[in-house]
Amino acid sequence: MIAISADFDPVHKGHEELIKRGKEIAEEKNTELVIYLNKGYSANHAPFFTPFEARAKMAKALGADKVVGVEGLHHRLILSYSVPIRLAQMHEDGVTDYITAADISLDEVKNLAQRFIDEGSFLGMPQDFPNRNVIRWYAINEFLSEKFEKKIEFHLIPEVTSPKKISGRFIRKDILKNDLTISKETRKLLPKTTIEILEEEIEKGTIPGKRNMKSLKHKMNTYSRSSLTNIAYLNGKVINRIVEGRFYKDDEESIWASFRRAGYGPVMTRLAASCIEEEVTKEEVLKLMRHYEAKGVIPPEQNVDKIIERAWYVAEEVDKGTSAKEANEKFRQKKNLKLNPLMTLEAGLNLTKFEAKKIHDGTEAKIFVDKDNKISCEIRDKKIKVKTNLKLPAKEVSYLRYILDSRYIPVSGKLIKNKRNDFRVRISIHDH
Repeated sequence: MIAISADFDPVHKGHEELIKRGKEIAEEKNTELVIYLNKGYSANHAPFFTPFEARAKMAKALGADKVVGVEGLHHRLILSYSVPIRLAQMHEDGVTDYITAADISLDEVKNLAQRFIDEGSFLGMPQDFPNRNVIRWYAINEFLSEKFEKKIEFHLIPEVTSPKKISGRFIRKDILKNDLTISKETRKLLPKTTIEILEEEIEKGTIPGKRNMKSLKHKMNTYSRSSLTNIAYLNGKVINRIVEGRFYKDDEESIWASFRRAGYGPVMTRLAASCIEEEVTKEEVLKLMRHYEAKGVIPPEQNVDKIIERAWYVAEEVDKGTSAKEANEKFRQKKNLKLNPLMTLEAGLNLTKFEAKKIHDGTEAKIFVDKDNKISCEIRDKKIKVKTNLKLPAKEVSYLRYILDSRYIPVSGKLIKNKRNDFRVRISIHDH
């Protein structure tokens, strides 16, 4: 099988050339051209402008033999994790060749990908890399070839640049700007079949697809810091910005501004917003990642245990006076480190005598970062709610903060009593 992985939102003339070349390869090899078409959320973590069924119809109209829906990944995982999963599915389905478009050569892709192949990690693709996602796909294809003992052949075609470089984003914005009318300029960028299908969907009212802003605003307006901490891809800084920005009304810009103030770029903002909207928890993301780790799909350098080890190593180095940036770089360079990160911590509490009398051993203590940037916990027991800072050694504070800001490693807490009969919080990292 020859495969293309795409959003196709909508299918434009650049995609038409991709399908045409994929079909030629399929005919040469006497096989079929299959489109792995993203469903639910785009690869950039946003709701689709065009419905899945319409995009599948557009692809088939141009010669695709089959469309396979890829769902459930892009509102849960960043591309460094979703791409290995999609490529592994292609291997399992019997795909022999993969085709995509780029404005650089295959040799350039290979050269830029080599660093990530050598490191065995596909995180942190530099912003100034051209065609970053193509480089990521190529590098991960090399990694998975060892597991599956075969390599999917990689094909590149040049991106269409005449009459200009075609962007699905420009097409969508132009249709919206023109009150859901396809302008003369945009028609030049679309195959005839796409125009017909788009106009049918516009007539039916299925375009544009939108976020559930009512749900998103409600959660951003009402969820406590401790509740937001449980949602994937939200760190302490962005949670505080969300709370500070309340109350959100009909102005969507105010929502996105809260993420920008926390240093989130457009891609991470879309992923975080999707997680809030869909109530995606850190536990849910962790379970998904662990499932694919067990299948050998996730590169070992990206495994959850490695992320926890990095947090522990950096915390230890920072405690010695090393900068966090330098410690992270040292961790990247070291191989076969034997670390033993703490998976449970015990923290002291600041409680009044009244509060101490009202709470009970075994009660849940939700861990979060408070408005003063301190690690705190929230205890709810019958009719009492207590919020208090936690007392921890400096190294453990750094370590726990890195874990909380990992964006997908859950942290839980439970009240216990020590030998002096004082309440403490036993903090568990991950599922320990």
